[in-house]
Amino acid sequence: MARYIGPKVKLSRRVGVPIADSPKHTSKRQLTYPGVHGFRGRRLRDYGVRLNEKQKVRFHYSVLEKQFRRYVAEASRAKGNTGEVLMRLLERRLDNVVRRMGLARSVWAARQIVAHGHVLVNGRKTDRPSYGVDVNDVITLKPRAHKLVREAMESMAGHEVPQWIDFNPSELTGKIVALPTSDQIPFDVNPNLIVEFYR
Repeated sequence: MARYIGPKVKLSRRVGVPIADSPKHTSKRQLTYPGVHGFRGRRLRDYGVRLNEKQKVRFHYSVLEKQFRRYVAEASRAKGNTGEVLMRLLERRLDNVVRRMGLARSVWAARQIVAHGHVLVNGRKTDRPSYGVDVNDVITLKPRAHKLVREAMESMAGHEVPQWIDFNPSELTGKIVALPTSDQIPFDVNPNLIVEFYR
């Protein structure tokens, strides 16, 4: 299973926005380039703007380029706005759903919970982080993961679960009640720029 194992804050700094909700990524000091002279910043051209938008989404969902291209191809074959379909596919990834439920502090922690076999979808163990959940799918955790997840939830007090997930914090179960819409994505992104990048 291919994944990025390098420094994570560097990714936030590269695209200029936090790609995780942890203080390490959201602090203004971390998002500016280090050193005496820092990063003076330059005006991006059209290609650079589209590339930056694509990289921002890739880093946010922790998807490598080859897999991301497959998502773009799948979205372009589906009916409707390609950009919105792309974001819907990425939001429905199992590791992302675990993160949105507040069971992990970052997409990398959520990915590890899934890959280690702690997550059940409709009662069946699913250890593929890229698994796409659907409406009426029920997500539960194995009992041995409850302590770990509750510690993560305590450290994320005030986390808001999106409306398309019906989450029960006492039982640590979630049900997908609808497909995510573009206004429910919790970070600023223009998916149409990503579609233009691949054309």
